Amino acid sequence: MSTSLFSLEGRTALVTGGGGVIGTELARGLAAAGATVGVQDLTMDRAEAVGMPHAFAVDVSDPAACAALISEAEHAMGRVDILVNCVGINRRKPIDDVTPEDFDAIVAVNMRAVFFLCQAVHAGMRAHGGGSIVNVSSLSAKYSYQTISVYAATKAAVTSMTRSFAQEWARDSIRVNCIEPSVVRTEFTKPLWGEPHRQRFFDELTPLGRLMEPGELVGAVLYLAGDASSYVTGQAITIEGGILSGANWDQFA
Repeated sequence: MSTSLFSLEGRTALVTGGGGVIGTELARGLAAAGATVGVQDLTMDRAEAVGMPHAFAVDVSDPAACAALISEAEHAMGRVDILVNCVGINRRKPIDDVTPEDFDAIVAVNMRAVFFLCQAVHAGMRAHGGGSIVNVSSLSAKYSYQTISVYAATKAAVTSMTRSFAQEWARDSIRVNCIEPSVVRTEFTKPLWGEPHRQRFFDELTPLGRLMEPGELVGAVLYLAGDASSYVTGQAITIEGGILSGANWDQFA
């Protein structure tokens, strides 16, 4: 198979939430495949630290700022061929402790920002003959854990919105897909796995026997971003080490 299927030479990519550990891995992976990459994060220091040619400091919890970011990126890079929405936050609390402010803050970034970023990039992609959008959803869209009720709901929304975008924009040659990763080993997720009994839980729950490392998401995003997935749209690729494949009752013998 030709490696050109996975080449992104001559294309531009914008990674939102690119200053985080996962976003950084994705941005660098896209660049290694040949794309010219821009990175958005909340502060310029975080965005510039990724080392890409273009950096943008924008608070995407504001819908108007989402449109401004896309406009700025299009001006700086000429166009946006690939949009990777990796932006996201969480406030881990039991359901009874979630406040309206918690709820609104998580929804504003994880759901609303993704919607308006996709909306904003549509016209430019259509004008340039198409493009690819990859949204970072989560396994929690279909398999939740304690203390992440609002986060899980927003990720289910991302998966659902991905299908809607794909359906409406297919005739514009814009493909829209998402990935649904399980827990990735980062400082952001450490409250979920940092204690020995929780680490044991994930090791035993996951058929591959370990948590995912951030770099293990890059391959799926490169596939969805480029020509290798030219007939793939509206799909969610679940990356979870086999959790949803079933269970082994003999492990409890």
